[in-house]
Amino acid sequence: RDIENERSLCCFHVSNAYCVSPPGINGQTVEMDDGKAGYVGSKVDLRCRFKNSSPPVKISQVTWQKLVNGTKQNVAIANPSLGVSVAPPYRDRVTFKNAAVRRRTPTLEDTTITFSSLRLSDESTYICEYTTFPAGNRENTVNLTVYVRPTTQMSLSTPTLVARSSNLKTPVATCISANGKPPGTIRWETRVKGEVTTREYKNSDGTFTVQSDYILVPSRDTHKETLTCVTTYNEEVFTDSVTLDIQYEPDVSVDGFDGNWYLNRENVQLSCQADANPAVSLYQWRLINGSIPTNAEIRDNILTFKGPVTYDLQGTYVCDATNSIGTRSASVEVSIIGMFT
Repeated sequence: RDIENERSLCCFHVSNAYCVSPPGINGQTVEMDDGKAGYVGSKVDLRCRFKNSSPPVKISQVTWQKLVNGTKQNVAIANPSLGVSVAPPYRDRVTFKNAAVRRRTPTLEDTTITFSSLRLSDESTYICEYTTFPAGNRENTVNLTVYVRPTTQMSLSTPTLVARSSNLKTPVATCISANGKPPGTIRWETRVKGEVTTREYKNSDGTFTVQSDYILVPSRDTHKETLTCVTTYNEEVFTDSVTLDIQYEPDVSVDGFDGNWYLNRENVQLSCQADANPAVSLYQWRLINGSIPTNAEIRDNILTFKGPVTYDLQGTYVCDATNSIGTRSASVEVSIIGMFT
């Protein structure tokens, strides 16, 4: 063939030669999408249509190829005489969409192929090449991008979070967007003031895992507060929440003394109130520099004085409240008002 007189653009490689026909030259073009994308496990069509010239050229064969590290690998072939052939790696997943391609006397103007059950390894540049007579080869390319929807998971960082007097910052919740492509993004929604650390890892299969930790000082004030993880992937949004379970020592107060305990007043009592997580397991009453009066009755957190009030009830009463985290105390100074005549 006289290459200089060939009106198509020809490219030569060590192993083969192929020609690309820009629109308008000889009147034949191969029409394809600029790019296509699909999720792992889904189905996607790679469009390829041949726009013939007038008068038309004869289509001798259509070859779909995958470009791998600069090398072309056959995917599927449609030949008017030999029929349709799909390479073994794709045989169960690639078909020519147009039924006319598969007829005994095929029509090859539309040789769109359908990929089923997409895999990560399918991501590549694909070439649709038309072999024609007498015009030579015409081809075009499409880039196929394969997405992987990540799995999201949120959890408390440790089974037990304890408020300590040291006020050390610690990770309290973790949000993970795992094995996504492209990687997801993570943000937090909460009323609790804290810090965020986020790390991104690339997995061996080309997917990404993103881990984000929410860090704060565990305290009684943060107990039962909600942390919400918001993961965005492409235009999809996933949310998950956890409620903080912060364990802390009892916060104790003593109620019941109203400043009006007068002589002969009947059946007064003190109540020990404690906010604790876990709940208080033991209440203990004591009188500083003395012993609890004999007419006192103790039932858990209630100290009841039977009979009339006497001066013997005066003093500083202390309640010790204990849970598995620790013991805290509160006290009240009881004074008795005498009778006036």
